[in-house]
Order: sequence, then C-alpha cells, then structure tokens
Amino acid sequence: MDLEFNKNEDQLKQLCFQLKTKAKKTMLGGGEKKIDEQHQKGKLTARERIEYLTDKGSEFLEVALFAGDGMYKEQGGCPSGGVITGIGFVKGRQCVIVANDATVKAGAWFPITAKKNLRAQEIAIENRLPIIYLVDSAGVFLPMQDEIFPDKEHFGRQFRNNAKMSSMGIVQVAAIMGSCVAGGAYLPIMSDEAMIVDKTGSIFLAGSYLVKAAIGEEIDNETLGGATTHCEISGVTDNKFPNDQACLDHIRDLFDKIGDYEKAGFNRENPSLPKEKQEEIYGLLPADRTKPYDMVEIIKRLVDGSEFDEYKALYGKTIVCGFARIDGWAVGIVANQRKVVKTKKGEMQMGGVIYSDAADKAARFIMNCNQRKVPLIFLQDVSGFMVGSKAEHGGIIKDGAKMVNAMANSTVPKFTFIIGNSYGAGNYAMCGKAYDPRLIYAWPTAQIAVMSGNSAAKTLLQIKVSSMKAQGKTLTKEEEDVLLKEITDRYNEQLSPYYAASRLWVDGVIDPLDTRKVVSMGIEAANHAEVEKFNVGVIQT
Repeated sequence: MDLEFNKNEDQLKQLCFQLKTKAKKTMLGGGEKKIDEQHQKGKLTARERIEYLTDKGSEFLEVALFAGDGMYKEQGGCPSGGVITGIGFVKGRQCVIVANDATVKAGAWFPITAKKNLRAQEIAIENRLPIIYLVDSAGVFLPMQDEIFPDKEHFGRQFRNNAKMSSMGIVQVAAIMGSCVAGGAYLPIMSDEAMIVDKTGSIFLAGSYLVKAAIGEEIDNETLGGATTHCEISGVTDNKFPNDQACLDHIRDLFDKIGDYEKAGFNRENPSLPKEKQEEIYGLLPADRTKPYDMVEIIKRLVDGSEFDEYKALYGKTIVCGFARIDGWAVGIVANQRKVVKTKKGEMQMGGVIYSDAADKAARFIMNCNQRKVPLIFLQDVSGFMVGSKAEHGGIIKDGAKMVNAMANSTVPKFTFIIGNSYGAGNYAMCGKAYDPRLIYAWPTAQIAVMSGNSAAKTLLQIKVSSMKAQGKTLTKEEEDVLLKEITDRYNEQLSPYYAASRLWVDGVIDPLDTRKVVSMGIEAANHAEVEKFNVGVIQT
C-alpha cells in the first residue's frame, strides 16, 4: 500500500470512529439518570424494548438516529428526535418499529419527532411492512405547538396515515407502555390491536389536571385512563399486561401467526462476500475530495464476489452503470465516476461531473432496470452537471432532463448512498431525498449543498461586499478575510452529513462497511410490495 492510501485510510477510519462515538452518546437519549428513572418505575427504555421485542441475533436497521442533532438547544436538545425508529425482525417477520423515548422530555413531540414518525410510516407504506408502535409520550411539546400541530406534514398526518394504512391492509399493532395523551391517543386506537401495561400505561384525551380545569371533575389519572379502566370498562384497549416484557411477548405471539405476504419477486441467489477486501474502501476514497479515484474499485468492494457487469463501459464515462449482486440480491448500480476520463474524440472530462453522454447512458440504464425488475442503487459523489457554452449547445439540459425523468418515474425500489459530494442538480439526478429513495444514507465523507463550501463562501462574500459598496462602505483586505472565514465556517457546518441527518435529509450516517446491510435489508423490505408498471412519460429526443 502506498503513502496516499495510508493517509486516506487513517482519515476515513478516524471519521468512522467519530461516527461510532457520536452514535453511542446519542443512543443514551436523555442520559444515564433518566434511564435509571425509567428502571425505577419498572419500565424498560425504548431501546431495551426494541431489543427484547426483536428476534435474538437478528439485524435492526435504525432510521434517523441523528434526527434533531444540534437542534433545539434552547429547549435542552432532543436526541434522536425523542423516538427510536427502524426496520427489524419479529418472529421472522420484517417490520417497522416506532418507540417513543421517555428519557427525552418524557417522549414529547418536537417538530422533528413528527417528521421522523412520518418517515417511519412512509417506509411501512412504501414497502407494505407491518408496523409496531411502542407508545410512551407526553404528547406535543407545547412551547413549539405552532410548528407541529396544524400543517399537512405535522402531528395530525400520522393519524391520517393510520387510516390509510389500515385500508391498505398493513398490519398496525400498538402497545401503550407509558403516557398516551390528547391527540396522540388516536394513534394506538386507530391501530389493529392496542394493548396496555398495567399501572404504567395510561391513555386519555385530557389528563386529570386538564379535566379539573375544564369541567371541575376531580379524578386521578389511573382511574381516568389506566389499564383497568380501558380493558374492563371502556373497551378502548384490547388486553392489559403486568409489565413491559409480558406486553412485548404478546406482540411476538401476534406476529407468529400473521399470514405470508405477496412478494414483488426481486431476484436473489445465495449471498457471497466481495473477493476484494471491503476494508480497502477506507484507503481508496481520497481524504482530499478534489482528488480523482476510480469508483469501480469502490463498487468491487461492495458487491458479491467483486463481480460487476458494466453497461456501456466505453461511453458516457463520468457515470458508471452496471449489474451486480449485493448479499445475493440482483441490483443495478448508477455511480458517479471520479476519474478524469478521456473520450473517443480525445477530450478530457472532469470526474464527478455529469456530461450529456453520461446522462443519456444513465437514463437508458435506469429504464432497463425497470424493464427487468431490478432494484437501483445510486452512489453519489457528484459536483453537478457540466456547464459552459459547449455543454449548453450540446443539449446538457435536455439530456439531464431525460435522466431525471427516468429516475423520477422509476418504479423499482431505489436506494441512495452519498459517498462524497452531493451538489446542486447532481443531487437530484442521482436520486436525492426529493426523489423517493426507499432508503438514503450518507458516509461520514458526505457533503450535501447547492455547491461546495469554497465556491459558496466566495459567492456569498462577493454579494456582501457589493451590498456594502452600494451603501457607501468598503472593507479592508483583512476585514474581507475575516468575513470570508465566518461565511466559510457557517457554510461548512451545513455541509456536514450530520447536519443533513439531523433534519432527515438522509436516514442516517453509516460506516461504509454497513452499506451492504442497508441494501440487503432495504430490498428485503421492498420485496413486500408489488412493483407498479413503469411509464417514463414524455422525454425529448
């Protein structure tokens, strides 16, 4: 291995170490003291509930671990958005699990909590997966009610989804394991089956204090909406259980008896590991994101047997397309090539930039994958589309539109991984969040923005300087340098994959070696839902 490889390896391994450290801290939720308080009440934490519920030794793919990261500082923060979501296995059945984390503001709903819950429901709907709600929430975080309550994608949307999912035949099971108040009470009761834990679970539209204020009635919460009330008097809940474990055991019993599902029929053979060492990804991906590298070498360390059947390898070289298998599943891969490549005409094309020929090739490949019912994997390291008179005269907008059209109308499941740059319209063409990837994850090396930090900072500085000149003010060179640093630092913070993950622009940040797991679990989930007929619509030729 050469010196450059070692430098790359050291940097990416350090980034992965920082990722693991950050993840470990985030998983503590509200902290050790709050966890102890849960235990003293005889309750498991949200993560302990998920661990107990899911099959021993099975994989759990967490979605949106870093939701809310760095947000709501004035309110004391909201680790993981106060709710744990992901895809797991219960009695061998793949399902979505949503568990309120009562160690974080008593499980109260922040704006990001609503967004995260809706994302979990979206995954269940797209993939026709059963969903389990482990409810333990104080309801809407009232100081921010205007940002969570009335709009289309706010708190109430989840109950609309409950109804829609029920009509679609998607199994929904809820366990009330703590507080369940006000509008939040509709979520478990709109599920197929609702169970409650005695003495710790409670459900009501208004708690005892509000009842006293509203109608003058004095009553305690247990009598008002505890397990005995709702299982023996109101009939709101179906069964009560003495503790968390017994309640979770009942859910496992329910899932043991669910019938089989109709499969989409994606092709799978016996899985095999890549022949090339997966760990070499650390050294192959440059620490300096301006340096070129061969994306095919990265792909060979992700796919079974390191076998990659490339499509139109000699044409449109700044995008790599081809067929492979990941954990046995047949996949079509669309990836940005970061090498500087030479065309047949002797022209040099910059790596990471989408040219007309590459866009045209990718559009055709995407259509082929839909024709053959092959899931698509997008590996993003893209600076954008080529600009300039030559590109414009050559029809770059038209060819880019072909690619976006084919990708947007694709009906086979799409999975996106942001490896490096994800800038401008390149983010869109390579199936960014706006284009409905079933799952979208970032590596620690990812950057997502309209343009690079350096370019953006200089542009913003020019705008600021021009504005000040119009006001009759001028800056010294030293003052410009200080202002440029401030702008650059602020912009670079927004480029971080954690900034994207905190706002659910991506479903999480992962070690590159976890990419195969995400793809495999994602396609297995997608195999629950039939694929619609592909119709690309109108494409200019």
